[in-house]
Amino acid sequence: MPESVVAARGQAELLGPAEVRVLAERFGVRPTKQLGQNFVHDANTVRRIVAAAGVGREDVVLEVGPGLGSLTLALLDVVDRVVAVELDPVLARHLPETVADRAPELAQRLAVVPGDALRVRADELPAAPTALVANLPYNVAVPVLLHLMAELPSITTALVMVQAEVADRLSAEPGSRIYGVPSVKAGFFGTVRRAGSVGRQVFWPVPQVESGLVRIDRYAEAPWSLDEVHRRRVFAVVDAAFAQRRKTLRAALGGWAGSPAEAEKRLVAAGIEPTARGETLDTAAFVRLAAQS
Repeated sequence: MPESVVAARGQAELLGPAEVRVLAERFGVRPTKQLGQNFVHDANTVRRIVAAAGVGREDVVLEVGPGLGSLTLALLDVVDRVVAVELDPVLARHLPETVADRAPELAQRLAVVPGDALRVRADELPAAPTALVANLPYNVAVPVLLHLMAELPSITTALVMVQAEVADRLSAEPGSRIYGVPSVKAGFFGTVRRAGSVGRQVFWPVPQVESGLVRIDRYAEAPWSLDEVHRRRVFAVVDAAFAQRRKTLRAALGGWAGSPAEAEKRLVAAGIEPTARGETLDTAAFVRLAAQS
């Protein structure tokens, strides 16, 4: 566990089950499935998430969907700046109040940005984040994660809590039955690994699914260009390859290439067997293939 986590622990008064319900009632908040709202109420869980993120004093952390502030308070204990993006206007308005009440000496470290994390832009944030640490809304977890990794190149690490099945897909290896579009696209930005599991009982309301932690460490030196044009080209190939994942790549990529014959030509040029299927290729192979378009 990072020394900063141990040293700073105890400054913020973290939220428990009773506090979460009291705050929700005070603010008139009723968790909705539409916004994917399940609030963490276990102090040990949020501390474990912060420890797994490995963040410290020099980090500017981007948190998405801070909700009532459970994870926010734990983050403020160990980093100098938290930028929280919150879609719910009621929660966005009250989060600074909660922090000021439970950790007055840390309140100046928090900046709240009301808005949709799926559309947030770098120039809308008060500081360039170095890390993403968040309990992502399950219904938009993958799109939000990919958007933020693409939009904010300053993020060097991401530690997100998502539905367990999604965590497995994001961190799956080529050849796995669950390896697919999320796995390849996440791997475009850095190395991806499973970083733990989270049970249902630490949330209010209790979700119907288990949760998992996923960590992405951005490549220190990217093995390929990460600019938007190149990324879109690579992602277009990935989408085409998995749209008909039971077909060979020669057949599945016929539309992308213009014809199965042209797809075969490009596959061979990229050093890929035309009869292979998308789930057998790693991200690097898709990058090579995209270069043939």
